[in-house]
Amino acid sequence: MTTCRVPCSSSGMKDPAGKPSTSDLLLRPAKPDDIETLHRFVVKLADEESFPGDVIAKPADLAAALFGPSPLAESVVAAMGDQLVGFALFYPTYSTILGRPGIHLEDLYVDGAFRGRGIGEALLGHLADLATERGCGRLEWWVLRTNVSAIRFYERLNARGLDEIEVMRLDDGSLFEFGSRRTA
Repeated sequence: MTTCRVPCSSSGMKDPAGKPSTSDLLLRPAKPDDIETLHRFVVKLADEESFPGDVIAKPADLAAALFGPSPLAESVVAAMGDQLVGFALFYPTYSTILGRPGIHLEDLYVDGAFRGRGIGEALLGHLADLATERGCGRLEWWVLRTNVSAIRFYERLNARGLDEIEVMRLDDGSLFEFGSRRTA
């Protein structure tokens, strides 16, 4: 994954304190030093979306998933100067229908003070470029039905919802119970 500078979509951009900013947006792979900020963004995302349940993942869990001996995911961060302002966390998938790999976007987050400047679109565009470079047949993600503003944002980018798919999940006790029931 490469680092790239992306001009922000609105001219005369101002930082959260209202001071003019001439910085370009920098997209780069996450580094171990970014973990605390990424974790804080994950917690903010869950809180803002009123996601059911608490975030139980710790910064160390995120670090292991991104930088451990067998990384499970990747992340690209958006920076304005020295400040991280957003991120995308994603991992590879495979489609037996397409016979090609894909990318699943787990989290896309832009700090509230920096929204409306094209940062989310730049992050998603970067992932689309990565998917193309890696020969992927799709880039997909889940969005809460209650997150209407995100759905509108994605639809403006020509993403489409899949009515024909229902997400199913075994977790916590049901995962353990089902697995142990089969081996008992």
